[in-house]
Amino acid sequence: MNAARRSAGPALLSCRRLEGKVAIVTWASSGIGAAAARAFAAAGATVVLAAPSGGNLGAIAAQVADRGADVLVVPADAGDPVAAERLVHRTVEAFGRLDAAFNNTSHNHVPTPLADLALADFDQALRVNTRGIFLLMKHQIQAMLAGGGGAIVNMISGTGLAGGPGMDAFSVAKHAVVSLTETAALDYRRQGIRVNAIAPGIGRPGEVAAAAVWLCSDQASFISGATIRIDGRRLAAALPRRA
Repeated sequence: MNAARRSAGPALLSCRRLEGKVAIVTWASSGIGAAAARAFAAAGATVVLAAPSGGNLGAIAAQVADRGADVLVVPADAGDPVAAERLVHRTVEAFGRLDAAFNNTSHNHVPTPLADLALADFDQALRVNTRGIFLLMKHQIQAMLAGGGGAIVNMISGTGLAGGPGMDAFSVAKHAVVSLTETAALDYRRQGIRVNAIAPGIGRPGEVAAAAVWLCSDQASFISGATIRIDGRRLAAALPRRA
C-alpha cells in the first residue's frame, strides 16, 4: 500500500458521514451497542440511546455528549409493543425525524440440546431477538416514510447464519431476522428506505459499530437486503469444503 492510500484510510474513518442525521441505537448500555452509540456520535449523528432497563445508559450518554452530539436516553424493552412505539415517538417528538437505526438486540440462553430446551427460553429468545426487531422496524419505517427515507441495520450473529450446537432458540430467532431484513428491503426499496444486517462473531465491537455507521450512510446507498459477516472468516473456515 502506498503512502497516499495509508493516509486516506484514517480520513475516511473519521469523516462525519451522518452529519445532521438522527439515529436510534438499541441495547446501547454496553458492548457493541455502546460502541455504536459512540461511533454514530463521532459520525455526526444525533443519537437516541435505548436499553431494556436503562442500565449504564447515563454513562454512555455522557460519552456521546463529549463527542459533541445531541443525545436522548429512552429506556425501552423492544419486545414490548408499547415501549417500541414510544421509543420512536419520543425520537420524532424530540428531533423531528428519524434517519437511521441500529437494532442491536441480543438475548441468549445457556447452550442446551433441543430436546432439553425449556419452552420459556425458546419463547424469550424469539421475543427479544425476532419480535423486538419486528416491532422496532414497524415503527421506525413509519417514521422514515414520513421523513422521506432512511436506513436500518439489524443485528444478527454468526449463529443466525449457520446454527450452532445447543443454540437452537437463539439461532432460529436470528435466522428469522435475516428474512425480516430481506423482505423489508424489498417492501420499501422504492420509498428510500434501506434495510441491512450485520452478523458479528467474537470480535471487536468498534469494527461492528463502524460497519453499522457505514451501512447507514450515503456511502452504502446501493446496499439493501444484505447481511454482512464480521467474523474474521470464522464462519467460512467452519463450512465444509467441496471435493
